[in-house]
This record gives sequence, C-alpha cells and structure tokens, in this order.
Amino acid sequence: MKFTVADLLDQLPAGESLPIAKLEKALGLSGTDDRTHLQIGLHALDRLGLLSRSDDAIQRCDTPELIPARLRCSSKGFCFALREDGGEDIYIRDHQLNHAWNGDRVLVKVTREGGRRRSPEGGVQCILERHTTALLAQVEHQRDHLVALPLDDRLLTAVQLPESDAEYLDPEQNSVVEVMIDRYPVAQFAPQGHVARRLPIHGGEAADLDLVLTKHRLNQRPTAPRASLRTPEIKDRADLTQQPALLISGWQCKDTPDLAAVCLESRDEGWTLWIHAPAVAERIPFGGSLDQWLRDQAEAHCVGRQWLPLLSPALQKAAGWKPGERQAALSVALELNSSGQLEHYRFCRSLIKPEARVDAAMLAALAERKPKSRSTPAALKAVKAHLDQLEQLVTLTALLRERRLEKGSLDLLLPMPPIESLGDLAVPPPDAAGQGWMVELPAHHPMAILREGGLLADRALGEHLAALQLPAIYAVNAAAEASDLNDVAKAALALEIPLELDEEGHASAGELAAAFAATDRCRPLQQQLRAVLRPVSLATEAGEHAVAGITGEEPAYAPWCCPGLHYADIWNQHLLTLLLTEGKDRPSVRHKIGVDLASDACHGSIDWPLLPNSALVPFHQGLAHGLVQRLNGRRRFGAELEADLLAMAQARQAEPLVGQVLPGIISGVQSYGFFVEVPPSNVEGLVHVSSLKDDWYEYRSRQNRLVGRKNRRTYMLGDAVEVEIQKVDALRHQIDLAVQLPEGYEALADGQDNLAAPDKAPLDGDSHDGDSPDGDDTFTPVAVLNEA
Repeated sequence: MKFTVADLLDQLPAGESLPIAKLEKALGLSGTDDRTHLQIGLHALDRLGLLSRSDDAIQRCDTPELIPARLRCSSKGFCFALREDGGEDIYIRDHQLNHAWNGDRVLVKVTREGGRRRSPEGGVQCILERHTTALLAQVEHQRDHLVALPLDDRLLTAVQLPESDAEYLDPEQNSVVEVMIDRYPVAQFAPQGHVARRLPIHGGEAADLDLVLTKHRLNQRPTAPRASLRTPEIKDRADLTQQPALLISGWQCKDTPDLAAVCLESRDEGWTLWIHAPAVAERIPFGGSLDQWLRDQAEAHCVGRQWLPLLSPALQKAAGWKPGERQAALSVALELNSSGQLEHYRFCRSLIKPEARVDAAMLAALAERKPKSRSTPAALKAVKAHLDQLEQLVTLTALLRERRLEKGSLDLLLPMPPIESLGDLAVPPPDAAGQGWMVELPAHHPMAILREGGLLADRALGEHLAALQLPAIYAVNAAAEASDLNDVAKAALALEIPLELDEEGHASAGELAAAFAATDRCRPLQQQLRAVLRPVSLATEAGEHAVAGITGEEPAYAPWCCPGLHYADIWNQHLLTLLLTEGKDRPSVRHKIGVDLASDACHGSIDWPLLPNSALVPFHQGLAHGLVQRLNGRRRFGAELEADLLAMAQARQAEPLVGQVLPGIISGVQSYGFFVEVPPSNVEGLVHVSSLKDDWYEYRSRQNRLVGRKNRRTYMLGDAVEVEIQKVDALRHQIDLAVQLPEGYEALADGQDNLAAPDKAPLDGDSHDGDSPDGDDTFTPVAVLNEA
C-alpha cells in the first residue's frame, strides 16, 4: 500500500468529518487498487472503533484507552511498548503482540495496571506503521521450506521465501542476503518475502557500510522532487558583509553539512555574539513538495567518511557558505555581560560575507601558542587577522560552558574511540539534538565554540517564539529520575567512591559526573550514569532542557541554527522568517509607533494578532498531523544507525586480535557474567559466568560485582582484567571473551559446573545485594559449592 494506518489517521481532523474523496487526495491515491486498499483499511479501523464512517465521509473516534507506542523487543522474547507520551513502558506478552514486530509503531491497550515493582501489561490493538520493510538474513531450509532467518535476533520469526531463491543458500556463511517483505504475518500465515541481492560479509570497509545502510534501509534513498528554489529577498535584509564573520569547521568528510558562522564583538562590560545560520527555509515554499520530502528525510546522517545529507544537492549548494562570497543568512545578535549571562537578543534576515574558515588544526595551534607571542605559527597565517577574535571566542566558550554546567547541564568524558573508519562520526555534533548529555570538549575545539553559541541562540529563539505564542517545534529534555541517580550513587558508594550527598541523601547528575571524573573508574561509572539520562525529544510545547542548562520558570528551547542537520531547525526557520517578514508590529496603521518583533523588547507588550490566521493554519495542521512524533522516530532511527556503525567498526578492529590476551576494564556486571571494554577501540565483549572455572560466583547487583564463594575473588565495575578475545561476530556485534586467571588460581575440578543453585543460602558473614521484602539485602546465587 502507498499509505500506513498512521498516515491515514494523521489526515483525520479531531472532531470533524472528512470526505473520503479528500482523504484519497491527501494520501495521493488515484488507482483502483489503491482505493480498494483504502476501503479495506477503513473497514478494519471502523471495526476497531478508531473511526466511524458514513457513505462518503469518515470521522476519527476519541479512543483515550489506546496508547500510541513503539515496540522494543529483546532476543529472549521480552517486548515492551515505549509510550510516545513518555509514560511508563508497557509489557507485552508474546501472545498479545498480534504479529507486531520490533520497532513497529502501534496502539496498545493496558490490560493490567502496574505495581510497585511490576510494569503494566497490555496488548497490541493496531499496527500504525511497520518499521521493517526489508531485512538482512541468512537463507536456510527448514521443514521442507526455504526461509530467511533475520540477523536481527529481535525479529522472532522466519520469512518464507520462494524456492527460486535457493541459489542464495550459503553453507559457508560468507554472505548474507537482503530480503524484501512481500506480506507480513496474518492469522496463521507466516510472513513472505523474496531475496533482493547477496551481500558479502568480508568485503572491506565499503561492503561493511553497505551492510549497515541496507539494514537500516538507507542503501536506496528517495530522490528529492524537482522544485525551483526561491532566491532570498535582498530588501529589508541587514547588510553585515563588513562584519569579520568566521566559519568554524569541525567536520571534514564528503558532503559535510554547513554549520553556523560566528562573529564576536567586544562592547562595554561584555560582548555581542553573532550567530549566522544558513537561510535554508527562505529558499523553499512551506508545505511544498520539497518541504514535504525534507520532513520525510528529517535528519542528515554521518556514516563514517561520508554523509547522507538532509538537503537536496541543489539546496545544499545554494545555501552553503564560501569564504569571501556574499550569502543570505538568518542571524541573531546575543548581548552578553562580562559573566556570560544573556541579557538581550535580536534576530534579523541578513547578508554576510565570511572572511575565513577555521579548522581544528588552526585552533589546536592557537591553544599551543604562547601568550603575547609575536610570531605566528604556519597553521595560523591564513587567519592572522582574526587571532584576537579567536582568542576571545575561546575565552567566552569556556565561560559559557561553566555557566551551563552550573545550571545542571552535563558533560561526560565518553568520546568516540579513535577508529579511522568512523570519520566525522568521531566528532560530536555542535548541538544537543539527541542525548541527555554532551561529550566534554576543550574550549579550543571547533565544536565547543559552535556548541556554546548555538545553545544560546536556540534558547533565545525558544524564549521568543514561546513569548509570542507561535507554533514552534521545541526540544525538551527532562532531568533524570532521582531514584535512578540514587541507584548510580549506591553503585559508586559500594566501590568506595567518595560522594557528597544532600540532606535527603541525593546527588545531582552533574555532581556524580564530577565525582566520577576524579577517580580511576571514571569511564565505567560515567557509562552507568549515561544509561539513566533521558534523551532529548521534540515537542509542540516548551519545557525544560536539562542538557542545555535551561530550567526554571518558562524554559524554552527551539533549534534553528543547524538546518542542514535537522528538519526541526528548518521548521523554526520558516516560522522566524514569517514573523520577520509578515508580523504586525502595531495594532493598526493608525498607530505611528510599533514594537520590535525581532527582539526580546516586545515581550509582554503585544495584545493583537501577530500574523494572519491563514499564514498560521499550515503550521498548526502540520503539528496536528503527527509531525513531531515522526521527527522523534527519525531521531531514534539515527541513534540506532550510529550505534550500528560504531559496533561494526569496533568489531572489525577486534577481528585481527582473536586469540590474543589484552588488558581491559570491566564496564558492566550481570548475573550471567561481566562485560569488558578493550582499548583503544573500546570494543565491549562478554565474559560469561560459565567460563569462570576457578570458583562458583554470586552476583551482588547493588555492588556491581561477582564474588567467588571459595577464593573470595571479585569482579566488579571498573576493575582491570586481562582477557582473551575468543570469537567475534561482526554482523551481530557479539564479542566472546575469556578472563585470564592470575597466578595461584586454579580451575575447578572437571565435572563441577559453574551453574546457579538458587536453593542454597549464602555463607555466614557475607554482605549481600538486592532488596528483600523485609528490607534486608539478598543475593543472586550464580554458583555455589556442592558441599559433600
């Protein structure tokens, strides 16, 4: 079908009937088969109670008991529905999935409320949108049927193939296949598909990239529609071409998106920081075919040494920067006092002419240059005229970061590993687009300069659009739950990490991060902290943004400085441009004096309609039709893509090391074993408890350790160990490790298995872990001695 259930429901206005003919037009349906599919879908949704229909019109029903969510399954068969409204996850038993797969967007009905230590349970009532339209698999014969077994073990099914695909059988498993889904499972019938092509497993870096892109359905991206680009109007633009604006470059690979240009001006008791963003929105009609295509793409993706751009080639070329060339921009002047506090701001449509491009090598040379040195290093000769401005930018960057951290933002020492094939992926982005934390960067790093300035600019626009009550797309990031932070603090205290707690026994995420940074277990502890932080998400209402340090009364954050990275920035640029060009600065023409709609000076002084209703209706309709939910889905998709690219690169680094013994750090402890990170690629593998032959081990969850019952040997978070890399499965990102025992430790006698024996009690005097009903600590007996 050309449409999903989500597409259909998004077109139905709340509380209003929609003629079926208009629905067909909105969905782009013209053929007889398409209309037949629509009637089948409408009939099914009518039976589910999601809509009511008459002869020629339909209306969406109010169904508050059905909760939109996205399925997240595990290889063990456990599935949870992650609610789009941020509520508690809902456990879905396998017989309640109703043929939904991992990643599918669904409507869930709660069948059993949750308790103190139990998640609510529910069942899938409707599949809104399928996540998997193609998959990577291996072809096998099972029970006289040719089937494709997905590499993703979260897809708990086999796909039936036609016998003609038997040519793709590969007993040596030197290749995998791309399978296109022709029919999803229904009733007692299994899913069906066909093989599109074969992909080699050991084909080098380019083949690995093809594998990852195929897994995420990015190997064949849709072509941008043909559309004429608008030329930004010169009239009423601020001419800033004499300003010494600089292009700060942090990325170097092919098709890198253009980022903001910056300029810093000193003034009495402070600075004016100019942020200039490429004027992308002015070049495309809002709601037009190209704008709709950009909404579907949603994000630019770095895939190592190259980029999959968000913008079409023509749009990227038209809006891009070049030193010495005039270019249209959307700009903001941020007035800061001497302590780095934002006092006032003003937006404008502008013309700029960047004077130079500054890269990481230049800023590194600037950091190494001695103060008041008269000589200029060779790396800085191209920007010699701008050295004073660069030094002030670095100083201001450090000051702004300090203020941000004081307000609860979080920087962690968790950079990407130094793997060459990661390319630009190893360089953190300049904005706080996804994670609830940011990578700690030195003040002279290009992305640090762009980050601090961009955060201020996005905060300014968020406050401005919220004050004017315009339909912006906001970014929000709630602080981590206190209970989750307490669990991390308890794990640190069990490792004898000194912590300062408040009167109630709590510590903030920033305090924990700072305390961990001062220890030799910094990385594993900060990884534990990272796991409990909430991601950034988009919303139609303004709210706090913890990672940007925006809290307190009426917090708001509206991204707009990176239109080459995210569609949300383009949306807000559309809105800002509309305000600057068509906003009414006075109640009527009889009033001779108007307000300045471009600055914060107008807040609280407007009591008339700023924009005609006809101009705002398309914005309200876009938000009402689920745009923000789709953009959030694409952000999650991007995070999964990045994780797979990193895991593939790390696995390839580990393959030549099979059989070698290397030092590592324990990064996580579970009842079934512990995980070890092996530098420098930081590849993570599992040491299974069954491979610990020297003793039987108990799991102490609160202390993050395994404890030997006989020799009292412990394996706990942050411990240094030596491991042998035994097996690497690059496709499934699985690394098997075996720990090397120190001298003096002997393996158990043959026949004594290191298996759990839950009926045994712990030895007297042991300190145990976990919460028992009466409040005493308990333990998980991974293995205990068989006493004679």
